[in-house]
Amino acid sequence: MHRLLNLQSKSTRLGIGLMSGTSVDGIDAALVKIQGCGLQTQVELLHFINHAYPAGLREQLLEISKPGGGNVETICRMNVLVGELFAQASLALLEAAEVDPEKVDFIGSHGQTIHHLPESEKMFGIDIRATLQIGEASVICKRTGILTVADFRPADLALQGQGAPLVPYFDFLIFRSEEKNRALVNVGGISNFTLLKAAGSIDDVHAYDTGPGNMLIDWLMQMLFAIPYDFGGEIALQGNVSPELLDFAMKHPYLEILPPKSTGREAFGSEFAQSFLQEAKRLNMQKNDIIASASEFTVRSLAEAYRRDVAPDLLVDEFIISGGGTHNRYLMNRFEAELAPAVTKTTDVFGLSSDAKEAICFAVLANETLSGNSGNVPSATGASGATILGKLCF
Repeated sequence: MHRLLNLQSKSTRLGIGLMSGTSVDGIDAALVKIQGCGLQTQVELLHFINHAYPAGLREQLLEISKPGGGNVETICRMNVLVGELFAQASLALLEAAEVDPEKVDFIGSHGQTIHHLPESEKMFGIDIRATLQIGEASVICKRTGILTVADFRPADLALQGQGAPLVPYFDFLIFRSEEKNRALVNVGGISNFTLLKAAGSIDDVHAYDTGPGNMLIDWLMQMLFAIPYDFGGEIALQGNVSPELLDFAMKHPYLEILPPKSTGREAFGSEFAQSFLQEAKRLNMQKNDIIASASEFTVRSLAEAYRRDVAPDLLVDEFIISGGGTHNRYLMNRFEAELAPAVTKTTDVFGLSSDAKEAICFAVLANETLSGNSGNVPSATGASGATILGKLCF
């Protein structure tokens, strides 16, 4: 406890943020210097790496993420294994940055989500909302010797929230503006946005998952081309969008749910991808056209969510995009066209790496936890109140 008390007295802290998203494409690790907390937070990215998973592990993680895809023994072992890998990612980051682990104050780890069930369901007469992020925090802490904060979502779920999205608090701290209405868009496995009203307070923040990001595209690229994703959007750029297939996708029931809401592989994973591909085959489509249509679904689902749920009350001046989708030229070109006249840019314009953003976010959320501050945004998650997030391992 002396360690924690000493840490709380520091105005500037050195932290690591760890994140592996729904794309399961490796562990993002960011070393950051954080000054202050809350509205006074200032963040500087010192170093960033993407630490690859061992060959074959991604497929196993995706398998146990499916309903009925894992068993208790496998999930138990995977929890420890992923914790070991997150620890390795932390140490690899520090080696690359030439920083001694003893100089790092804390690690904030999101872990690897394998299932997310935020909708209430009664079990034995009790309303239950559930989520599971693996990557044992005690292992990370003991292997690195660094205090670790992890398991951020359950506290929000316990207050009848969705447990996600968690990035909006970070977005508000870093990107709020007195003059401009902004939307922070992350295109990872799932797409989501955070809406920041000009000169607004934390209570004015709204955020939710809009639908698939790269998840559907990546699955189809593996099935049709045996490569992990559409590099630069080159395949989509060579294809033509099928109105019939796009219409099929846009009928997905998740898109009709009003926010607050969150989603993941449970809605847009392999089961939906298989039905999408089956419909494409029924339409006798070419492979390039299937990828173009899936890519357009990512764009259109987000744009329609904005036009339906946001634009009638708040016109966005700037859409600021981050995540793996920023490297896909098809997606970026189409976002620019669909979201006009708003300006579309990436977080890199603001000096914050679009690849590192979510890892940085979990360092900031850990810093808020250690400062005794809440880290959820009830207007975004639907929780009954603000709460401190995460669990600490010493």
